Amino acid sequence: MSIKHITVRGARQHNLKNINVEIPRDSFTVITGLSGSGKSSLAFDTIYAEGQRRYV
Repeated sequence: MSIKHITVRGARQHNLKNINVEIPRDSFTVITGLSGSGKSSLAFDTIYAEGQRRYV
């Protein structure tokens, strides 16, 4: 069984509160938005969580 998406549900940080999103794995994904809209929070938190899932 392979996982096809990285799923974020019910985010609770800054401007990402209560969002749900599926990000396709093994593809190049671009996140855009205004300053302060949560792009970096989404990217860094997703990378951190994926690293924890893979290597722990």
